[in-house]
Amino acid sequence: EKMTSTTISNSRMNSSRITGVSYNSYHYYHVSLLLLLCLMVDVVSGLSQNIQNSQNNIDNDYKYNYGYPVRVAVMGGGNFGLALATVTARKGIPTTLLVRDGDVADRLNEEHKHPRYMTDVILPNLIRATVDPRTALQDATYIIHAVPCQYSRKFLENIASEVPPGVPVLSASKGIETTSLGFMADILRECLGSDRSYAFLSGPSFAREIVDGVATAVVIASEDLLLADDLAVAMSSDSFRCFTTKDVMGVEVGGAVKNVIALSAGMCEGLGLGTNAMSGLVTRGCAEMRRLGLTLGARPSTLSGLSGVGDTFGTCFGPLSRNRKFGYRLGQGETMEQILASTTEVAEGVDTSIALVNLIKNKCKGYRLDLKYPIIFGVADILQGNQTPEEGLKGLMNMPMRMESFEERNWY
Repeated sequence: EKMTSTTISNSRMNSSRITGVSYNSYHYYHVSLLLLLCLMVDVVSGLSQNIQNSQNNIDNDYKYNYGYPVRVAVMGGGNFGLALATVTARKGIPTTLLVRDGDVADRLNEEHKHPRYMTDVILPNLIRATVDPRTALQDATYIIHAVPCQYSRKFLENIASEVPPGVPVLSASKGIETTSLGFMADILRECLGSDRSYAFLSGPSFAREIVDGVATAVVIASEDLLLADDLAVAMSSDSFRCFTTKDVMGVEVGGAVKNVIALSAGMCEGLGLGTNAMSGLVTRGCAEMRRLGLTLGARPSTLSGLSGVGDTFGTCFGPLSRNRKFGYRLGQGETMEQILASTTEVAEGVDTSIALVNLIKNKCKGYRLDLKYPIIFGVADILQGNQTPEEGLKGLMNMPMRMESFEERNWY
């Protein structure tokens, strides 16, 4: 054994003389290499853990990592504008509210509260407010439009020069313009041009429940489905879920007609009628929505989804619905003038009902359109003072006998 050990030692020494490297240096080299490899493993492992911890912190703080700076501008400081600003701010996206009143902007920035809408809600710190369109819009990645439909054209015309070219716009406004009979898609393109993508958000979504973090599901429609997907990812969270579709017309029709149906549902409640009458009225109203939507090119699945039937149910039966409240007061005997003078909130269905009747007359062919759309026409007559809610109900109950869905009469 001693001879063998000596032989090995001599062999190593001879080898070192040939290579010019001492055995000790050779040994230290391998040890150093091993230590360096261990250190690299520790560093990589530590970096991976730090990245995972950072991502967890981002997720916990509702932050969304695009890989590039994202900013959102919300045009309109009403209830729904505040709600959508809260949605994006909770995802960690800096959000700017464009409002009309300087005092309101100051209160929002200093106290993180709105002085008139949802006054008890503390808004996220990432929300800032301004009255200057250039400040609000110049660096926006996405713009959210939350100005009521009937005021949208004038508002957009005033700020159009400050909207950066190509920046996508998400509209949360619903209705039909009384002067042009155009939907929001028409108004936006006419005011801001066709060189940008547009999207439209709708569904059963009361502003108060959104800011309170109550589970809410909506749909975003856009002909640019990649934009709809990006917006859905940017806005979705544990309490706010966005679905997508390309059926812009279906979403627009549902968002407009549901407010008129809600007015009729409120009148039904104001008259003291029961669940039977309310359920029948809302169901027949949804049939009119579907009939009009199909005529204008909407998809049946959209009209039976969140932006159609879903939004109708929420607006007709929800205690926070402005349109239902307006209809209820009409059913109780108050006049249009009395109701309008006592509230600052906008019931979109009031103007939309008149515009809908004119749109149907312009777009739909056939004899006695009032028999195809008796609820829409009836609500418009009541709002114009041509009949009372009681007379409107009597007219519905005494319509000619026919099949429930007369479009199916040729199926048998």
